Amino acid sequence: MSLRHAVLGLLAETPSSGYDLLKRFESSLAAVWPAKQSQVYGELAKLSEAGLIEVTGTGARNRTEYGITDAGRAELKEWLTGPGADAAYRSAALLRVFFLWTLPREEGAAYLKEFARRNQERNAVLARVREEAEWIGDPVQVCEWLALEFGIRASQSAGDWADWAAEQLNEHL
Repeated sequence: MSLRHAVLGLLAETPSSGYDLLKRFESSLAAVWPAKQSQVYGELAKLSEAGLIEVTGTGARNRTEYGITDAGRAELKEWLTGPGADAAYRSAALLRVFFLWTLPREEGAAYLKEFARRNQERNAVLARVREEAEWIGDPVQVCEWLALEFGIRASQSAGDWADWAAEQLNEHL
């Protein structure tokens, strides 16, 4: 349900088209919850059908702008303040690590080194976003910065862990 709530949260800030939302996902939410074009447009249709958003305007080239409804704000608030079902952590990458023992040691270590490289690359991209942003301190931006900072720190930590894990694999398998 997080894509649903991400879209509601973005529309709570300002009415937007699907294209505008996709750009926001790419520029600010990619560190936390990436989304593809088909997912965003599909979610807009579901939210509209549920009465959580409404069309607030149309423009050139059939551009449709959506805004959040009172029911959408209520759902967003309930999701933000209610008990979370998202405490479980799932990671396809770590699930693979759990079964690296089935591979030759060199292949397992190569997987971990690639995992480290991807996290270091992600860290560099997110750090550039932070450096290039013009931080003005409004409440929306402060929360975006907090999420960005989590992505930076998590990717740094994951990369460091993967380098360490590759060394451990080489020593113990």
